[in-house]
Amino acid sequence: MDKNQLTHSFLKLVNIMDELRERCPWDKKQTIHSLRSLTIEETYELADAIIKEDFRSLKEELGDLLLHILFYSKIGLEKDQFNLIEVIDTISEKLIRRHPHIYGELQVNDEKDVKRNWEKIKKAEGKSLLAGVPDSLPAMVKAVRLQEKTAQVGFEWEHIEQVWEKVEEELLELKQAINGEGKVEEEFGDLLFALVNYSRFLGLDPESALEKCNIKFKSRFEFIERNSPKPLEEMSLQEMDDLWEKAKMHL
Repeated sequence: MDKNQLTHSFLKLVNIMDELRERCPWDKKQTIHSLRSLTIEETYELADAIIKEDFRSLKEELGDLLLHILFYSKIGLEKDQFNLIEVIDTISEKLIRRHPHIYGELQVNDEKDVKRNWEKIKKAEGKSLLAGVPDSLPAMVKAVRLQEKTAQVGFEWEHIEQVWEKVEEELLELKQAINGEGKVEEEFGDLLFALVNYSRFLGLDPESALEKCNIKFKSRFEFIERNSPKPLEEMSLQEMDDLWEKAKMHL
C-alpha cells in the first residue's frame, strides 16, 4: 500500500467532512446524540457484511464507520474537547503501551499470554477488569465479553465437560422453575449464559451462530410462503411442516 496515497486519501476525507459540517444543512445540525443511533446502525450493517463475507459491502461499511469517527472528532474539536490528532495519538499510545511484547522486552508464548498481559496493564491503569465491556452491548455479545474477560484471570472452567455439566444443571433448574419452583426468567437467562460459555469452549461465536440460524429460518419460511397452495393461515401445521422439510432439501 502506497503510504503517500493513503495520506492523500485520508486528508481528502477529512477535508470533505469539514466542508459538509460547514455547508450542508443536515450535517451542520448533527450532534453526538443524533449520530449515536446512526453509528449503531452502520455497525450492524458492517456486521451483516461480515456474516455474509461480502467484502465489497465490507469495504463500503468500513468507510461509513470511518466517516462517523471523523464526524465525532469534528464535533469534539468544535466543543474544544479533543481533535482528530488526539484521537489517533490516544489509540496509538494505548496500543504501544499494551503491547510490550512488541514495543518492549516482554516475552509471550501465545495469544492467551497477550490477552492476560493486556488486562494486567489495564488494571495497572486503574481500570476494572470489566470496565471495557459497554453497558449498551447486545446481551449475547456482552455475555461473551464478560466471560472472556474473567477467564483471563483464571475465573474459568478447566475442561469443556464441566461447562456442559453446567448447561445441564441450568436446564434442570429452568425446568424446576417452570414447574413453580423458581424464577423462570432468571433461570432462562442462566441457561443462555451457560450455553454462551459452552460456545466459547467450542470455539464458536454464539451471536454469529444464532444469526446464521435466523437467516436459515427466514429463507426456509419464505420457501413455505412461495410454495404454499393456499394462504398460510388456512394451512395445518402438518402441511407447513411438509413444506419445511422440502425447504431443507433446497436451502
